Amino acid sequence: MTGEAIVVAFRRRQRWAVLGLALVAAVTLGSAVVAQFDFLDGAAAFPKAFAWMAANFVPDARAWHNFPNILTRLGETVVVSIMATTVAALVSFLLALLGSRTTRFHPAASAVVRAVASLGRNIPVVAWAMIFLLAFGQTFLTGFLALFIESMGFLTRSYLETVDEASAAPVEALRAAGTPWAPLVAHAVVPSVLPALASWMLFMLETNIRSATLVGLLTGTGIGFLFDLYYKSLNYPSAALTTLAIVVAVLLLEGLSNVLRRSIL
Repeated sequence: MTGEAIVVAFRRRQRWAVLGLALVAAVTLGSAVVAQFDFLDGAAAFPKAFAWMAANFVPDARAWHNFPNILTRLGETVVVSIMATTVAALVSFLLALLGSRTTRFHPAASAVVRAVASLGRNIPVVAWAMIFLLAFGQTFLTGFLALFIESMGFLTRSYLETVDEASAAPVEALRAAGTPWAPLVAHAVVPSVLPALASWMLFMLETNIRSATLVGLLTGTGIGFLFDLYYKSLNYPSAALTTLAIVVAVLLLEGLSNVLRRSIL
């Protein structure tokens, strides 16, 4: 490519970049006008919000008296999140093997599995929680199912891509030797993709811990329900301690997940 062609290509990319930024700015300003959002008022509200939090959102003696109950509810949320993630990981792994182009279980299976994954991951977990809330009421089962469905959709899509990217040479060699489908998968696919699958599962677990708090607000369970109860009863110090417990739990689980992910990969 000549110097002149490089300059022309660079200027073309510059024009597209400027047009892209202008489009983003126009959409942002248009959204602010429609929502009647004032950026200056929003910025001015930050000092007032921090001042209110410093005065009211601080744990006191009464909040620390409620700390055992907070830990119990937090443990329930973590357990439900782990259950939903692990069960979804197992189901997603089976679906990925059935739908992957590398393992090729059946041509129709790939389309069905990808449709199921798309349905599960494109509907927000809050929407799933509201759907199951009508059927099962405010129970842990509702939260579990909401987290499970979204996790299954996300993990199935991730696992499908991971298995599709696995080396096809060992699979073709075993298939040419007449190896049945199950032993072929166990010896040619699973060993090469297992670390990546475990990494995706740990990532999903981190996400579910955060999502479970929001789901608990709707289902009346776990730490989300406790925060909602304290906040609506104007018990802001206990709500602050609940928030702090959630943040610490998420950070600890994220740190543990990062350590495990590095050791696996």
